[in-house]
Amino acid sequence: MPIVSQFYGIIIRIFFNDTEKHHLDHIHAQYNEYDAIYSISNCSLLEGNLPNKQHKLVIAWMEIHKDELNALWSVSQKDGEFFKIDPLK
Repeated sequence: MPIVSQFYGIIIRIFFNDTEKHHLDHIHAQYNEYDAIYSISNCSLLEGNLPNKQHKLVIAWMEIHKDELNALWSVSQKDGEFFKIDPLK
């Protein structure tokens, strides 16, 4: 479960071969004791929760990096590789 990006205390991860439960391209976001899973394709919350401020930050980051997230999902699921994505600034 590599860390793809970190910003404002939020950790973003993508797991390899993680399609059985959610069946969608997605990321995992963690902030303190909160965990949430977001769809890459439409930036919607699939499971869990984050405080509202952090939720909005994750959505903004995903919108900015949508192309990179799609590419990362593809290579991570196919080849088990990953790359880092710039944090929200």
